[in-house]
Amino acid sequence: MKKVLLSIMTGVLAFGITGAAVLAAPAKQVEVLLNTVKMKFPDAKPFQDGQGSVMVPIRFVSEALGAKVTYSKVGKVSKVGIVSKDHKVDMTIGQTTALVNGQKKDYGTQIILKQNRTFVPLRLVGEGLGQKVEWDKIGRWVWIGNKDFRSTDDKEFKLTKLNDFKAYTQTKTQFNNSKGENFSAIKLIKQSDLPLKLGDGQILYGLDVNKSKGQAVLEIRSSERGNPIAFLVKNGFARGRQSSDILFENNGDKTGINRYPVQSGVDVFQNGDFVESYDYTKFQIKEADYILLKDDKLREYAVAIENPFKGN
Repeated sequence: MKKVLLSIMTGVLAFGITGAAVLAAPAKQVEVLLNTVKMKFPDAKPFQDGQGSVMVPIRFVSEALGAKVTYSKVGKVSKVGIVSKDHKVDMTIGQTTALVNGQKKDYGTQIILKQNRTFVPLRLVGEGLGQKVEWDKIGRWVWIGNKDFRSTDDKEFKLTKLNDFKAYTQTKTQFNNSKGENFSAIKLIKQSDLPLKLGDGQILYGLDVNKSKGQAVLEIRSSERGNPIAFLVKNGFARGRQSSDILFENNGDKTGINRYPVQSGVDVFQNGDFVESYDYTKFQIKEADYILLKDDKLREYAVAIENPFKGN
């Protein structure tokens, strides 16, 4: 009987809807990733201008790639130069053209000075510095260089024994691998670590919270479809979630958006027991400290990400 109820709860109460539209979230800050690691800009940030051109602060990008940047001014004309071992670029503030390795290139967007930083259109970075550059419209990311993703297997991500994480392991079955064996440890990551490969499995790109027909959904952009998750609450049971096939979105770039209900009727089942009096509609994502990320290829340790929406 419990299994029948659980099946009904999962399919119906998880959303209480069929084919509901997902509301678009406000545009996020443009990020620049150098070899899959997000660059930190101390002041002026990359942005997308009114005509849709992605503009990046050239100095920080250039210096990160080992190039030198020069500035000069003659009268009211301000010039910027970039020199590396193999490349040379000469630019004039206010113009749409630049001299790249001796060839004049027109980028259709003015090179501008903003917050005392020189911003150039994205394509100039690739041609001027000899780098592969891509614009990721889903994540609003500028990819520069290679896409050799870091992995949670890397030594920089430390193991935490599950005994030291016991305040979150009340629902022990959530900490079993695909073979039904208990993980002995967990690796804790942050949103700022993304994009990141989970062991030898999926690549996790980012998380967001949105709404579908008035109900909150957690959106996870991943290289794989349908991996379950769980919201981990200190000294409480884990709220396991399956992604919704109805609301899955294929981005067409080998990534997809998996969507999970924040509130779900399956929460009336706690550690295998049916708790009729539990009001699952009151749960909010801000109550979770971590989000447990499931992947069949994780064998030795579990992975949980600090909840970036806690307290919101």
